[in-house]
Amino acid sequence: MAPRCWRWWHWSAWPRTRPPPAGSTPSSRRLLSAQEQPPQICVVGSGPAGFYTAQHLLKHHAQARVDIYEKQLVPFGLVRFGVAPDHPEVKTARSDRCAFHGNVVVGRDVTVPELREAYHAVVLSYGAEDHRALGIPGEELPGVFSARAFVGWYNGLPENRELAPDLSCDTAMILGHGNVALDVARILLTPPEQLEKTDITEASLGILRQSRVKTVWIVGRRGPLQVAFTIKELREMVQLPGTRPMLDPADFLGLQDRLKEMPRPRKRLTELLLRTATEKPEREEAARRAEASRAWGLRFLRSPQQVLPSPDGQRVAGIRLAVTRLEGVGETAWAVPTGDTEDLPCGLVLSSVGYKSRPIDPSVPFDPKLGVIPNTEGRVVDVPGLYCSGWVKRGPTGVIATTMTDSFLTSQALLQDLEAGLLPAGPRPGHAAIEALLSSRGVRPISFSDWEKLDATEVSRGQRTGKPREKLLDPQEMLRLLGR
Repeated sequence: MAPRCWRWWHWSAWPRTRPPPAGSTPSSRRLLSAQEQPPQICVVGSGPAGFYTAQHLLKHHAQARVDIYEKQLVPFGLVRFGVAPDHPEVKTARSDRCAFHGNVVVGRDVTVPELREAYHAVVLSYGAEDHRALGIPGEELPGVFSARAFVGWYNGLPENRELAPDLSCDTAMILGHGNVALDVARILLTPPEQLEKTDITEASLGILRQSRVKTVWIVGRRGPLQVAFTIKELREMVQLPGTRPMLDPADFLGLQDRLKEMPRPRKRLTELLLRTATEKPEREEAARRAEASRAWGLRFLRSPQQVLPSPDGQRVAGIRLAVTRLEGVGETAWAVPTGDTEDLPCGLVLSSVGYKSRPIDPSVPFDPKLGVIPNTEGRVVDVPGLYCSGWVKRGPTGVIATTMTDSFLTSQALLQDLEAGLLPAGPRPGHAAIEALLSSRGVRPISFSDWEKLDATEVSRGQRTGKPREKLLDPQEMLRLLGR
């Protein structure tokens, strides 16, 4: 069984309708002394940050009601669309005293000020739905994709369903040394027969079956001590069937002597890198690598400078990398160019240099440089009663467990403000007011019971081919299945 912090809540336990308020506990009675009306709270976004914020609120206030608004027709955000499909242990969810309203675009169908009028508090947890551009010549060439779009494509995000990347090349280049980069590399190199039993979409699986990619380079501008991926993802790459790692021992000179100075997570990660790069594998592992038909490698101290076109200019043929060196020490060292460059041939470039959030509503402060909502411990600056959690609060860093902790802290801040009488007093209409607004604007939200019907269809279709589910990709088909 996976650790609790990675299990989420099992979504079959989500009530079809919200139950009546549970009996109060001492902690909830203390909170209610500041506000007799059960607090109506709105969460925007149904990914990890939204769900964990809701979970903490419901656990620590026995009468709180939470409505979750989501622009997609289906819930779970990153857990459905952003986690590699061969990571099923992260894909469960559970809730109570909570209602889901999908197919509602906050900022278009309903504004944040309208939500603030209807609820005692509003929490923005809509994540980072954009990618950071490379900002280099050739980035627009066919064959260059953001890792975010590529992940959305194989995970069934409707907006990416028609991506159809050309995988007829021999070599792929992934720019970035984070977990997403390793996820993408693993999907490119995993034998299709292993992916057939995951919930990867059949359309993407068909293209991956025809893939001719044999080599994947994962490139970063800094060194081995600054990689952002975690040991779990690295171990999966090292052990990936049918592949062999290509790490240059020269990249790791002197690191052995520095191990004792490192924090434990960084030490364990560096030890695995060192073993993979420098130690002779045992006989069984050596035989496995010798038979491998595919390979992957890490390149350090390289920064993308230009995507090189094919002779006819119709697609990517390579990438020019600036050679860098480090200034500073440890994890905070930064890369500076040396003036040297290196050209590497490739037919596919996937940029995994970071995600970024977008502003959601003109009334909400937003820092375009950092890509976050300015906040203090989750409280949006200068907007009482408005909060944020997850990537839109702190930037696109950390794993799901990090988001859990972050979201709990935002919930604590909200409950502290509630207890201190800093939130609006008296009753608030909650979803009843928003439902009327949406109806007048021709917007028909998707309820959780609607999602259960779509879920049953996906599971049924998946069972025909031995998969956990076959995801619905077309929003119009989803609506037709619901009789809309």
